[in-house]
Amino acid sequence: MANGKKLVIVESPTKMKSIQGYLGDDYEVLSSVGHIRDLASKKEIPADKKAAYGKYSIDVENDFDPFYVVNDRKTKTVAELKRALKGADEVLLATDGDREGEAIAWHLLEVLKPKVPVRRMIFHEITKDAIKEAAEHTRELDVSLVDAQETRRVLDRLYGWDVSPVLWRKVGSGREGTALSAGRVQSAATRMVVERERERMAFVSASYWDVEALASQAGSSFTTRLNRLDGAPIARGGDYDDNGQLKKAVVVLDETAARSLADAITAAGRATVAKVEAKPGTRSPRAPFTTSTMQQEAGRKLSMSAKHAMGVAQRLYEKGFITYMRTDSVALSGQAISAARAQAVALYGDKAVPANPRVYKSKSKNAQEAHEAIRPSGETFRTPSSLASSLDRDEQKLYDLIWKRTVASQMADAKYETTTVTLTVDAADKVAEFTASGTVYTFKGFLEAYEEGADEKRNDRDTDADQSLPAVSVGDELAISDVEPKGHSTSPKPRYTEASLVKALEEKGIGRPSTFASIIGVILDRGYVTKRGQALVPSWLAFSVVRLLEEHFADLVDYDFTAALEDDLDAIARGEQRRTEWLKEFYFGSDKQIGLRHIVDNLGEIDARELNSTRITDTATLRFGKYGPYLEVTDPAAEADAKPRIVNIPEDLAPDELTPEKAQELIDAPVAGDRVLGENPENGKLIVVKDGRFGPYVQEVDAEEPDEVDQATGEVVEQPKKRTTKKEAAPKPRTASLFRSMSVDTIDLGTALQLLSLPRVVGADPETGAEITAQNGRFGPYLKKGTDSRSLDNEQQIFDITLDEAIAKYAEPKYGARRASSALKEFDADPVSGKPIRLKDGRFGPYVTDGETNATVPRGENALEITFERAVELIADKRAKGPAPKKATTARKTTAAKTTASKTTAAKTTAAKTTAAKSTAAKTTAAKTTSAKTTAAKTTATKATTTRSTAAKTTAAKTTAAKTTAAKATTTRKAPASSS
Repeated sequence: MANGKKLVIVESPTKMKSIQGYLGDDYEVLSSVGHIRDLASKKEIPADKKAAYGKYSIDVENDFDPFYVVNDRKTKTVAELKRALKGADEVLLATDGDREGEAIAWHLLEVLKPKVPVRRMIFHEITKDAIKEAAEHTRELDVSLVDAQETRRVLDRLYGWDVSPVLWRKVGSGREGTALSAGRVQSAATRMVVERERERMAFVSASYWDVEALASQAGSSFTTRLNRLDGAPIARGGDYDDNGQLKKAVVVLDETAARSLADAITAAGRATVAKVEAKPGTRSPRAPFTTSTMQQEAGRKLSMSAKHAMGVAQRLYEKGFITYMRTDSVALSGQAISAARAQAVALYGDKAVPANPRVYKSKSKNAQEAHEAIRPSGETFRTPSSLASSLDRDEQKLYDLIWKRTVASQMADAKYETTTVTLTVDAADKVAEFTASGTVYTFKGFLEAYEEGADEKRNDRDTDADQSLPAVSVGDELAISDVEPKGHSTSPKPRYTEASLVKALEEKGIGRPSTFASIIGVILDRGYVTKRGQALVPSWLAFSVVRLLEEHFADLVDYDFTAALEDDLDAIARGEQRRTEWLKEFYFGSDKQIGLRHIVDNLGEIDARELNSTRITDTATLRFGKYGPYLEVTDPAAEADAKPRIVNIPEDLAPDELTPEKAQELIDAPVAGDRVLGENPENGKLIVVKDGRFGPYVQEVDAEEPDEVDQATGEVVEQPKKRTTKKEAAPKPRTASLFRSMSVDTIDLGTALQLLSLPRVVGADPETGAEITAQNGRFGPYLKKGTDSRSLDNEQQIFDITLDEAIAKYAEPKYGARRASSALKEFDADPVSGKPIRLKDGRFGPYVTDGETNATVPRGENALEITFERAVELIADKRAKGPAPKKATTARKTTAAKTTASKTTAAKTTAAKTTAAKSTAAKTTAAKTTSAKTTAAKTTATKATTTRSTAAKTTAAKTTAAKTTAAKATTTRKAPASSS
């Protein structure tokens, strides 16, 4: 107790300054920057621990004991925290109040091993009052929350590390070699997207017609729609099932009948009001935002991805403008209810709020810790306009959304009246019945502040458009005009968007809302899903992955089973379930379930070829290979061992669009490749352009010699076969890939010869005499001079650049001052940096930049279709991650000159290699006990660290300085007594 300060440890550096200001000089606030340790990777496990922990970094035979190590990037952070701990008389672990935050607090306790009292400090908003209240009312570490989080971490490691290798062996890799992965939530989410696409593929569309007309009276007109014919209802989209069959008895009009009826109605010209119905109704406001509903609305109204929305919400929370953004609760504190009601009255009048405050209760069966809903912070809510100078554009938009939703949640019901008018028309020998609806709000209530968005639904066009209707009475005659027959087709279920997928995951109880953003990010990054506008489109790779999981890991991707895992984790968090017993049942199995280990050990044979195949027609099969999907086409009339034809599938073709008709169209399309461009004048060989699996290319091939004909008989003379040895290998023909700007349809012989001649010699450097060449590489066009290279601005420069221009390129700085490339697109200024955003094409692909932060355009997105909003989102996400850690550098190894005289070799002496002593802070964790977790103030037991010293290695001709490495001691986390 050196100076009596209290050490407060938070997760995020952004919070530090604000909280330090609120608490004053008696406190020192530092950040752990998230987790400081995690399960070890395989290479981090010491040799003597390999037997027990080598497979998962978890000893499954010893109560699933995990092996933790301190992250290398957190060594400095841990050292700083230990320094501060020496001068503290109390430690307040102020990490977030959910399971993740509780686990971070426990890891800090285990690594720091404080000898002073330790308490948990919990707050849900960063305001002066909230922080002071939290510092005065602390609690002990919650053992059950830690157990629940650790169980989730162990569960995910067991699942992922057992199932993912099966995908690697049987499916392969994702886009551009991306490693495939499986996980309890990501696999279920991928399956949902794939199942929706399967439904769309199996869907059979049905056609139906109806009639619309304009009814008018005394200068007022409104649109009506045919509803019944001779008393029988007219077919609508909802009357058909997914097979295109009617579900009930209705009148189906085809085009001929609809046009004939329209002509008869036009001829009649008048309609009679048969019925007028007015029905009152009320609408109640939605509850304040949870994590899930905030992500959904941000997607619908602001076009934000779930990941982007969470990033923006994190910034708002850390700046003190909203409450904690990871919550399942819809409840508001009394203080928040008063603030919302007061603001509603101030803005919309006394009638805007009901007599009694609204109280909301969570409907989620997996509602987690008792947080508040997401709302503006403080005792009084700051209006969005008052914060305009404090927030960037995205923060302003999301705060506005949260503020409106919170205020509206405490406002009065909206009241309305819906009027439906029914008209009848005598059309020839039939009675046509038309209807029109209109809704009038008699009291807008909460709608003055906010109205929730909606996802796309099937058959939306069958709903009458809301419109203003004139006052009419039964028996009135109205004029009918603009009669128009209209054809319709039923539509399949819409694809998931991020918003609707988040909603569906929450409804099924799969995963936690706080993890939905990262899960969607994973399935996008793995190439399982791509975005088409807002829609999530699964790839054929996802089909193969899901098929394997359904056939061989059915329980693991079962929705009910996955949801039950979340229920069990909640039970552990509440202290109702024991961690070790639950993990044993999940991994080893029981009477209730098979167990992951049994499933993996008894997989049997998996036919990879069959797994990656989907029959499209009798002769065409879609296959998924190393380089993506393609059609394998067989000819029924060909020989049994004939090689099938390969047809590439366009990258932008969605699975549900690959119908038998589309497949045949691709098969019948003329092949652009294998076109002879001409003859190489230098060697007489033919130049051919082809469209291969790796993209279009040109190739130099031998011209076929004409068959020799016997002049006497007129028969072709069979040439004797040439003998070849096994060592002789046929020379590979010269090939060259087409540039991105080239097409197999338009390339000519001259350009093809230029491509085949690459690399092109530009000239020699006048100073050094070194040859400078221009060529195309993996990361784009570049110049090469010895080992020194410079990127070119575009591919055409390979052919055009002169020696003087090349020398000028080498005179420019290799990095920094030189432009990476010209901008492909330019946008407005970034709302944070205030600098213009540009889309560029760099060595590693397209990226967006504001001059300060570079963000790569994700695979699967068309760079040229990037919008300003998407560019801002990418840069904001990258900015939130911070700069990448610098790689450690090692001392250069210097070798003495080696001399040789005649045939006698002098003794080779290698200079001693000296490596600076590398001192690594010992990474230690104490054995975890129940008492250590429940009473933070107690001192945790220590565990001896093992020091490894490497003796100096010497040889007769070579001497190496002794290297001593400080031991990196790592301990394992022992299960608490209550769990064993």
